[in-house]
Amino acid sequence: MEIIVIGAGPAGLACAYELLKNSKNIKVTILEESNAVGGISKTINHNGNRMDIGGHRFFTKNREVLKLWLDIMPLQGYPAYDDKLLNINKKFAGKKDPEKEDNVMLIRNRVSRIFYHHKFFDYPISLNMRTIKNMGFITTIKCGFSYIYASIFKRKEINLENFYINRFGNKLYQMFFKGYTTKIWGRTPSEISSSWGSQRVKGISIRKVLIDYYKRVFHIQNKNKEISLIESFYYPKYGPGEFYEELAKKIENMGGKILLNSKVIQIKKKSHCINSIVYEKDGKKVTLLCDKLISSMAIKDLINSMNGIPKSISQISKSLPYRDFITIGVLVPELNLRNKTKIKTIHNNVPDNWIYIQDSSVQMGRVQIFNNWSSYMVKDPVHTIWIGLEYFCNEGDFLWNRKEEDLVKFAKEELKKIGFYDGELLDSKVVKVKKAYPAYFDSYESIGKIREYINTIDNLYCIGRNGTHSYNNMDHSILSGMICADLIKNNSHDLEKLWNVNVDKSYQEEKNE
Repeated sequence: MEIIVIGAGPAGLACAYELLKNSKNIKVTILEESNAVGGISKTINHNGNRMDIGGHRFFTKNREVLKLWLDIMPLQGYPAYDDKLLNINKKFAGKKDPEKEDNVMLIRNRVSRIFYHHKFFDYPISLNMRTIKNMGFITTIKCGFSYIYASIFKRKEINLENFYINRFGNKLYQMFFKGYTTKIWGRTPSEISSSWGSQRVKGISIRKVLIDYYKRVFHIQNKNKEISLIESFYYPKYGPGEFYEELAKKIENMGGKILLNSKVIQIKKKSHCINSIVYEKDGKKVTLLCDKLISSMAIKDLINSMNGIPKSISQISKSLPYRDFITIGVLVPELNLRNKTKIKTIHNNVPDNWIYIQDSSVQMGRVQIFNNWSSYMVKDPVHTIWIGLEYFCNEGDFLWNRKEEDLVKFAKEELKKIGFYDGELLDSKVVKVKKAYPAYFDSYESIGKIREYINTIDNLYCIGRNGTHSYNNMDHSILSGMICADLIKNNSHDLEKLWNVNVDKSYQEEKNE
């Protein structure tokens, strides 16, 4: 059986791996448009300093995904560089020594906070004296009454705004959700489908935050802790791209082919079956026959590449919205942020993996501190701090079209404006990512019609974030690839199992038994 997989991201690689594992009669070819595997989860190496585009925690409540991660990249059993330097004691369940071996999964602290009015708030918002002090007693009381009111007078969840207000109250929504969500999507939450909240926020609410707080205060074990409240995660020594590079090696060792710099430009369909695809590499067009086609490319591009598409379906796909993304890596000797937490850091700077910037005076959305993801991400973690400044934009807008030097200068001024750093930069790198986030407005409301049409194509399977137009976490994308492989092995075309990954609201709340 000849199987073609479009895209060497998390979903495509996971699917190929599962297809080839214990299978003798399956041949898999992966076509990847870029020059590296991993999709938006790849790691960029710039002068020895590594960038994780968007930040990818390796955390899941799905045992099959977790097993895949640790089969490919075993867990650390000895202290990492910064653990030793700071004399940090952790419980290690693995056998790998990250100081001696590279193919190792680290155990890292999860610290993410909101930067609002030049103060740090827990993410998600937690109930403690620091939060009350930062907000002020009167504002805290207003938030409490606002939440009570929202709990009694529930809004119909026709959009993301109502979804948030129902769970947090209008006051907290105005403070911590409205501005940041608008910054991400370029649309107000009232214009966005509540489906986005169902996938990304799920069970998180003030009620769940309060329950989690009191369980920690009274030392009650919380077995069903929400995904956004988890306090630690796994992370490859050299970033997520290292994991996908290892997975790609396994695929090739099992006979799979991975063709980089190979852009799919045409998908040839006859009746209800894909016969072949055409891809372009080094200026040459190549045609491949296929028995099954697995696509993780954006649905918009998939439909546009295919012949015989009904006009109504083509129109919906052309209007499917996406949000693009820019990360600006900057190397600095230090930050103007003192560590007031109990978590030790080499520079005594803040321990955050990323910081959500809720300041409307800047366009910056988030700040990643790569030192805190893994000290091995930074060439000289003792004397430098390597951070990623994240911007949400649309391809072709004024941010996207700016030259690299202008973007770096712009980001430097914004760093100064929010008080994070005001000195000279030691180095910088700009990375632009197209279609990083499938969006939930415009023709998204008709996404079901596109899915129904794809269901009629007997040998086509769609997986991953862009392949299903679902704002998945990385583990959901991997899971969709694994489910797809299982469907093919069982000669099934039940695509609802792929469309429904991350739709079931209990997925993140309950562990798969």
